[in-house]
Amino acid sequence: MALISLSATAVTLTNGAFHVFPADEIQQALDSAATNSVKTVIVHSGLYRPNSARQALIWLNAKHEGIHLVAEGQVTLSAANASLSDPKSPAYPAIVNHLVYFGSGISSNTVIRGFSLTGANNFVAKGKTRQFEPSTQFETDLFFYTDGGAVKIFGRSYPTLDSLVISNNYSSPCAGGISIQHPEGFTSSNLFVTIRNCQFFDNRAQITGAALDLLEGSSAVVDNCLFVRNTSNLGPDFISLKAGELSFTNNAPLTVFRTSWIIVKNTTFTGNRNGVDDLGSKSIYENCIFWKNELQAGLPAPRYEIQFNPGTIVKNCHFSGIALVEPTAKNNILQVASPDFDSSFAPHSPAYR
Repeated sequence: MALISLSATAVTLTNGAFHVFPADEIQQALDSAATNSVKTVIVHSGLYRPNSARQALIWLNAKHEGIHLVAEGQVTLSAANASLSDPKSPAYPAIVNHLVYFGSGISSNTVIRGFSLTGANNFVAKGKTRQFEPSTQFETDLFFYTDGGAVKIFGRSYPTLDSLVISNNYSSPCAGGISIQHPEGFTSSNLFVTIRNCQFFDNRAQITGAALDLLEGSSAVVDNCLFVRNTSNLGPDFISLKAGELSFTNNAPLTVFRTSWIIVKNTTFTGNRNGVDDLGSKSIYENCIFWKNELQAGLPAPRYEIQFNPGTIVKNCHFSGIALVEPTAKNNILQVASPDFDSSFAPHSPAYR
């Protein structure tokens, strides 16, 4: 399999930014910004897709720290390239594992904003890993390659993701959307991935976290986001079966693993296969709407809005369906009236003001 053959198209540096157009390579602009005092890369309207089979469409690691990657107009990053994909492959037409990879050495000063990310379909390549992740501190595993069809965040990496539309991505075992894999045994109250103003539609996973999962030791803050029609548990949990552990049989579009934590604020979950399953004990859910997360897809199991462990804080949230663990914090509202969503899923019912 040929890996990483990028074109030599010139990237324009004008008006304080590198500019990328559909005939150009985004990665070339990122690498140019990595060695330049100019750290803004503007990608102009169009469809951008891989020109070779490889692990990621674009990647940022320690040398790219501080770059702002910004979409101008309608910019779609797709994992698919039917002309280079084998029609007989289950991953067809995808030819990259992840659309965007963030490696170790990235802080919140590194920002991606305004893109649509789509088309991941459980393609798995393993060649030339050190080109994407040069840090030798962390060993890669199955989840490094497979999880996070749209975005993979690995190692000590804490980027800012802003105003992304993440839709129609699939991966197995977990996280068709975003997978966060911080070092196990390492958690910090002041280091976390920031995900704000993002929308997750129709993402899928064989086992857990169809839209977003936090593997053990990971941390994130999610603010003003939307989760719609995301589906986990599309097939058997082959990971737990192989390890001889308790199976993940009924998960949600947002899965938080043990020793991980997340803060979710001002966020809506509706029409998903369940809402949230959180195995940690330090998360916070505040001012969120959980409305009819009853999508009948995947393995048969009862539907629920939220499931969490003691220590999790849930406050000022609205629930329409079953909370497997009833929130005990003040001001949660159970069995609420319809939010009366508009086309952008903003609630218009006075009860939600």
